[in-house]
Amino acid sequence: MRRLFAAGFILCTVILVIPTMLVLFSTFEQEVSISQNQSEITVPSIDYDPSEDIAVAVFRTSLDSVETVPLEEYVMGVVSSEMPVAFELEALKAQAVAARTFILKLMLSPNTTKVPQGAIATDTVTHQVYRNMPELRELWGNDYEGRISKVMEAVLSTKGEILTYDGEPITASFFSTSNGYTENSEDYWKEEISYLRSVESPWDGVSPRFNGKKEVSIEEFEKKLSVSLPSDGTVGTIVERTKGGRVAKVNINGVELSGRDIRELLDLDSSDFSWQRIGGTVVFETRGLGHGIGMSQYGAEGMAKEGSTYEDILNHYYHGTTIDTFDKFEGRVTALLTN
Repeated sequence: MRRLFAAGFILCTVILVIPTMLVLFSTFEQEVSISQNQSEITVPSIDYDPSEDIAVAVFRTSLDSVETVPLEEYVMGVVSSEMPVAFELEALKAQAVAARTFILKLMLSPNTTKVPQGAIATDTVTHQVYRNMPELRELWGNDYEGRISKVMEAVLSTKGEILTYDGEPITASFFSTSNGYTENSEDYWKEEISYLRSVESPWDGVSPRFNGKKEVSIEEFEKKLSVSLPSDGTVGTIVERTKGGRVAKVNINGVELSGRDIRELLDLDSSDFSWQRIGGTVVFETRGLGHGIGMSQYGAEGMAKEGSTYEDILNHYYHGTTIDTFDKFEGRVTALLTN
């Protein structure tokens, strides 16, 4: 089987200096303990050779070029960029499995997303946010060694693990903060997906984005939604809500729109909103951050703080799924990438 290797792979060359020991990133043969927020973080002894790992081609938006990176380093870059590293280790592990599953799904369906030729995904929220090791070092500064070691532990202790449903990799969607419930997939995307069901997520209230507020001028509101506000000083009627408590349908002076339409066109935090007209503005109060489908990151953190494992977290947010291995699909991936 053909293996792809990213030239100049960062983990082969970077040495992490920790008091009393040196850690070589490329093999992870030593067990390394460091102090992170007064708790011991251990990088597991895992035999990982990045030169044997399948590669992910990522379009780097700011550079207008494609970067090729070994799978597990790619997952490290996504976990570091998509979830606060201060989160509990079990939450980071859950994020690692979700991120690995997400990219595998794209690899198996290379023609379903619009990316520059040769790339599988972008490094933006369109797919998954990704930063490489030099970028993380610059971003984190003196905190780099501690943070990257924690991410390494989360990724390598779940190395190769992905989620499947009926034997196929799932669409492992995730988002920041729920309103107390996740969303049924069809209530936002229109497609009913068996493992993306609305579940309770009562841990999210601690998120700094649980409650939000945004003011939109009447001019902007009417222009972006292609509506005219009623003359009685109101906004419109919220006609229906979803099982997850988000807005399903509104009526604005005879024009019907979905909650998703409102959220995306006006760039709201969530489609769980209330609204009122105050002077020359429409004021939105929102609850939650993100589309609401799949794993809530703050929910994962809350579960981990209560003692749940990453398996518990994944089972809660991805209904009826199984933790499986990337290796089962590597032949298919390689065949698609080389055609």
